[in-house]
Amino acid sequence: MTTAFEVIAEPARREILDLLIDGPRPVGELVAGTGLSQPNTSRHLRILRDAGLVEFTPQGQRRLYELRPEGVVELVRWLEPYRRLWRDGLDALERHLDGKE
Repeated sequence: MTTAFEVIAEPARREILDLLIDGPRPVGELVAGTGLSQPNTSRHLRILRDAGLVEFTPQGQRRLYELRPEGVVELVRWLEPYRRLWRDGLDALERHLDGKE
């Protein structure tokens, strides 16, 4: 089984995810946004879909792709300790700048 980390190691897939963060998009918009060919974009979308990171909804002859929030749980869990570090560091910086440290 491929992990979410292995899937997003590919820059083109991260770019697709970045495009989907604002909401669902048809494949044509993803092709235009990435500069990849339509077959290449579809291949990456299939890999993202198989990993549970995206899903699609048929809309006539088009497919609208969107992020699956539950698909990024593995990534969020891994990042959580680092988020605490960033937050603690930013809190310390704020205290320092406010002259409270």
